[in-house]
Amino acid sequence: MRDREGEASGRRARGELESGVLATLWAADAPLTARQVLDRLPGELAYTTVLTILTRLHDKGMLLRHRAGRGYAYTPARDEASHTAEQMHALLEHGSDREAVLSRFVSELSREDEELLHRLLAESEAGNAPGTRGGHDDEPGPGLGSASSAGGP
Repeated sequence: MRDREGEASGRRARGELESGVLATLWAADAPLTARQVLDRLPGELAYTTVLTILTRLHDKGMLLRHRAGRGYAYTPARDEASHTAEQMHALLEHGSDREAVLSRFVSELSREDEELLHRLLAESEAGNAPGTRGGHDDEPGPGLGSASSAGGP
């Protein structure tokens, strides 16, 4: 059945189920089986639907899996922060005007996020940024730092 705008009623938006599965796995203390993921997701989903999503996420390299009985237990390949940063970077790379995108992004930050970004850029320029990549070898780091420094804190 379709609603007035022509969208299927009761259907999730594209990517919403994958996001929910990833969020469930990030919140877990240990790898989860498809049944455990299903039990933690809201709403009425078929087991096969969850299994399909888990398989697709694994095929995309977003999940790791190991044998657990007759099936598999799944865990995210990257933590949530790394995943989100990768998505942000990919969106930035595909934009036609990098400076305009970054300018708009920065202009819409809360005061707290702006201060956090200044602190992280300063740490990155000093070569002691937190995280797994170290901050000093990232291509966007110096460019962002230069643009941010020009505006001043």
